[in-house]
Amino acid sequence: MPHDVPLINSSVPHSARIWNYWLGGKDCYEIDREVGDQIREVNPEIVQIARAQRAFLKRTVTYLAGEVGIRQFLDVGTGLPTFDNTHEVAQRITPEARIVYVDHDPIVLAHATALLTSTPEGATDYIDADLRDPAAILEGAARTLDFEQPVALMLLGIAAHVPDDSAYGIVERLLDALPSGSHLVFCDSTEVFHPKAMRAMVEQWNQASDNPRTNRSPDQLARFFGGLELLDPGLVSVAQWRPVDEPDSPREPAEPQEVDSFGGVARKP
Repeated sequence: MPHDVPLINSSVPHSARIWNYWLGGKDCYEIDREVGDQIREVNPEIVQIARAQRAFLKRTVTYLAGEVGIRQFLDVGTGLPTFDNTHEVAQRITPEARIVYVDHDPIVLAHATALLTSTPEGATDYIDADLRDPAAILEGAARTLDFEQPVALMLLGIAAHVPDDSAYGIVERLLDALPSGSHLVFCDSTEVFHPKAMRAMVEQWNQASDNPRTNRSPDQLARFFGGLELLDPGLVSVAQWRPVDEPDSPREPAEPQEVDSFGGVARKP
């Protein structure tokens, strides 16, 4: 569908472009690289976290599309396109997969055409909506997804941008609209392994970017899976969620390391 493309201010750092820079993408400006490097100075682990989270997305989508048979994905807070985006991973396995991306970021909206590429058998769409407005997300997604059939709800690193407890109600509202057999794929930042660096990273991020965030403990993250069947190995550092042996891939290290981003996959009964 057509979208108005906003003007991009290349003199102001932007969270989506900074994350894109850490992932090795090219959709960023000098100011984003400067701020990204400043954050990396206080928390050298951040690039590893970004790439481990993307590898987690690839493994979870591969599992859900390949082994579970999920054909629909609702990816909220997708960010800028880089490599192994949800639709690319899913449609490699099942070309008829239908994917809806959701973001309220004008920078991401400007790149939406890069996301809206689908196999002829499947479909992708982009919704300009905020996680804080689940009703708008569900209304828009219903144009592409069939809520009578299972859906994988993807929330990777996005709930941190809702720093208060309203985040739990938002996720619950989205899950309530999905049928039995749907799955939640969720991960977010913690302070388990490098607490000082992770706190410093959040402080630096919030000072420099336009989209504040917070860290949560694993116990706090576990609350997002309430009422769901958490699959093995449970809520773990994302690098430890069913790692695969791809020693020659720079995106999937042979020896997965624990990073301060915890995640898991859960099924709705």
